[in-house]
Amino acid sequence: MSAFDALVRPSLVRIAAPDAGYDPHGDPYWGTGYFIAPGWVLTCAHVVAKGGSAVWRSEPALGITWAGGRTTGRVVLAKPRPATPETEPASWSFPDLALVRVEGAEDAVCVRLSERPPATPTAIRLYGWSHRTGEPAVLSLSGEVRGSEGKALLLDAVPTEGCSGGPVVDLGRGTVIGVVKGRARDGQGPAQGAATSLTSLRELYDVPGGEVLHEVLRAHDGFHLAQHRSLASRTTWTAVQRDLWAGTGISPALRVQLYGRLAALPSPTGPGEVMDLVDRVKRRVLHPDYQAVLENDVRTWRDGVGLLRELHAGDRRTGDPLGDAREGGSWGGGPRQSDASSLYAREEGPGGSADGGRDAVLLYAAHVVRHVAERYGPGPVPGAVGLADWIREEAYAVHPAVREDIAALLDPEAPRAGARPGQEAGARADVRIEIDTVPWATPRRYAWRVMLQFDGRTISPLRGDDGGVPRERLRETLRGPLTEALALGDSGGHLARVEVVLPRELFDEPFDTWRLAPDDEPFGERSLPLGQRRAVVLRDRYRSHHPPSPEWSVRWRGTKDGPLRAVPLREEVLTPGAEGHGRQLRRESRTAAFVRLDAADGGSVPVYCGPVAAGDGQRAMEAALAAGHPIALWRRSAGDHADCAEFHKQADAFLREAGRAEDLHRPVRTLRLLTGDTEADPQDRSEHAWAEELAVLYDPPDRPPFDAPLLGPLVLDDAGETRGAGGTYTGGEAYGTGEAYGTGEAYGGARANGYGSNGHGGARAAPDETRARRA
Repeated sequence: MSAFDALVRPSLVRIAAPDAGYDPHGDPYWGTGYFIAPGWVLTCAHVVAKGGSAVWRSEPALGITWAGGRTTGRVVLAKPRPATPETEPASWSFPDLALVRVEGAEDAVCVRLSERPPATPTAIRLYGWSHRTGEPAVLSLSGEVRGSEGKALLLDAVPTEGCSGGPVVDLGRGTVIGVVKGRARDGQGPAQGAATSLTSLRELYDVPGGEVLHEVLRAHDGFHLAQHRSLASRTTWTAVQRDLWAGTGISPALRVQLYGRLAALPSPTGPGEVMDLVDRVKRRVLHPDYQAVLENDVRTWRDGVGLLRELHAGDRRTGDPLGDAREGGSWGGGPRQSDASSLYAREEGPGGSADGGRDAVLLYAAHVVRHVAERYGPGPVPGAVGLADWIREEAYAVHPAVREDIAALLDPEAPRAGARPGQEAGARADVRIEIDTVPWATPRRYAWRVMLQFDGRTISPLRGDDGGVPRERLRETLRGPLTEALALGDSGGHLARVEVVLPRELFDEPFDTWRLAPDDEPFGERSLPLGQRRAVVLRDRYRSHHPPSPEWSVRWRGTKDGPLRAVPLREEVLTPGAEGHGRQLRRESRTAAFVRLDAADGGSVPVYCGPVAAGDGQRAMEAALAAGHPIALWRRSAGDHADCAEFHKQADAFLREAGRAEDLHRPVRTLRLLTGDTEADPQDRSEHAWAEELAVLYDPPDRPPFDAPLLGPLVLDDAGETRGAGGTYTGGEAYGTGEAYGTGEAYGGARANGYGSNGHGGARAAPDETRARRA
């Protein structure tokens, strides 16, 4: 029996109906599962579905047999779930995972889970229960991961019936990397195996009750730390990994200790919180202006280690200080200097370090300690003190500059390291939504793209659909991609801004009222309309197609620093009373509006008490945009208004109090909260009635710079779909969050242009270049 057999077999479970499937001559079992933590089993959703509706009611409807005995289990999390609990689907889409709680199995041994997707090809062994010999027996098959397609790992080992739900073990790294799903056949070649990548387990965080997964992984890491510390004479996963370790990066022994300590900390609130710290480390170790190309759906502190632990700091053969890591990221323009770009440009002598992976992980751990202390302090944070002491003990051999950074991070009085010069604490990135009219589409359709915007300069695309959807479907279609993007942009208590870049015919679309959660979700931060929780602003799509005009740039300088004041978008709306929009008044022509708005003082902000997507308002808005105005306020509601003079008066006072452009966001959010409070006292509501349905144009000419390319190559995969940085563009619905390989980024960089300036036309790939132009 191999070392892996000895480790995996005790963790396997056989799943069947309760009180059945235990007798080899009784009813056949349904499939396989395996313990990922004491008392917790991972398997396929299609395996547990054989138990019928009782399974989906979380009843103890599963019979569980394992090395420690027999008992029952109940499904806690699963994705997907059948549309109706009584009907089992004919096929199961990925990720096809179910998490099962097994009471009384707290002494069960568990496998070691990988925190990163595998490289390909990778030698593997899959395990599962099988009836191939006529009696239930554990089957193991050796093979390779030959590739991936979407969320599937494609295996050259073909599992037999009953293996579904079993583990796929990476023989080179000594971790479980997947869950056996079944067979895959393309109709042309021979059958092959299919498995769900273990990184898809992160999708269970987003189903109701998904926060329990933090508890499960905390127990997983605690189990393996206890096994490593145990004096008992037994083979452990850490010992096997030590025999496989290449000697660079953080060792398996240090890793199991670190993961056990990270598990004791408060969990991160989302992927952006982890990625922000990973970005800081890479900027320090690789290049000060480094920016990730691929986004990762990381949910735990241990996931961040997975993006750093094998980071190559330099290519000693070529002298390139960034080595193969540069293929996975992007940094500012200008030549790469071997004496400045990287801490590891040269081999270190005594007292130094040339191991970027180990140094990066320890620096990251120090960032985590500092982050949780700032977020959950003052006062001691559970687990943080012990982790800080451990880092100090292990950091003796790291690069001297990194050692100084670690010391500063662990000193609560020292300034935080890792941010770009002049960068204030805030969200990791803002979210940019681009919407375009699909040419010649009948009925009218709108293409969309969701992106991250770093520091207002660098754009990284996530998801999109150039085929477009009707206007009435934009809200529902964008809900999922927007939720994912905000999770990547938010960092701790700092929330990403939403910028919607759209054609002028959609300027009155109420984006700030969109909700991310279903309408029946209880009141909470997710159920709040977007504009009541974070800044939501509109931007002009037409202007973004062209270099900024001198008028636009000059106007922005005036409004950026203030002071701000209101100027009417249309001249005649200053007439008091209900007749402000009366037909007897002569309308201001578009040219006259342009002349007046062009002559307005610096810091002037056009305001209007009606909609601007059509009619008089649209013509006036076109004049304001032509005159270079980057900010405007208006009300989306149609019809005649009796309070236009009051609106202009209140808007002017509001702008003067805000003072400058950047200080508008918080007061606008407060207004949206007040006007949206339907339970407030009528007198209080009337005080803010002027701001009901308030829309805000906030359109700086340099955010991002016009010639800044998108990050991330767009590569046509085997399915004929175009993958962007961390996501997928399709002709229909877009899906998926890309996984990162090697350094936690992408291999084989390419500079991508196209979407950032014209909205269509894809990207031009220039091999071996990944630099993003910076302002």
